[in-house]
Amino acid sequence: MPLHIIHLDQDDPKKCTARKIASKGMARLHFNLKKPPRRGYLLDPSSGTILGPDDLPVIQMGASLVALDCSWKRLQESVLEIRSKSPRLEPRTLPILLAANPISWGKPGRLSTAEALATCLVLLGRRKQAEKILSPFKWGQQFLTLNAEPLDAYSNASTREEVVSLQWEFFDKPDSI
Repeated sequence: MPLHIIHLDQDDPKKCTARKIASKGMARLHFNLKKPPRRGYLLDPSSGTILGPDDLPVIQMGASLVALDCSWKRLQESVLEIRSKSPRLEPRTLPILLAANPISWGKPGRLSTAEALATCLVLLGRRKQAEKILSPFKWGQQFLTLNAEPLDAYSNASTREEVVSLQWEFFDKPDSI
């Protein structure tokens, strides 16, 4: 499955998972906001629509998965800019998982770009590709182990709504939902 990353160069290059997976030929980096794929799904933690099995037919027709590599502190402004320049990329968020990367270890939802792309791949039935994406990182296998049960449940769901309800079996539901 083709993977693309819009790289905004806002983080430490030595800790950047996007650069590492791109250097291994596993994803394509885009530094220009006018050049990302025109059709597909943009991973956006604020989207409100979870990536799920309902999205698989579009992916199978050639749509792309596009991750945004930026600082968590500048996420909102970065997402707004990309959405305005690539309106055909549909925003999707991911179900809750725990980060295993050293910067955000154990924090729900604070995934690195590599963890986010691996999650998408598992959800869409591409587990071997997910394992490959995580293989350059010491903590890569730990991400899969730490989240084994929810990843298994999410990947076996038959609808987006099922994925949404399953996450509350593993994580506390916020009062606002």
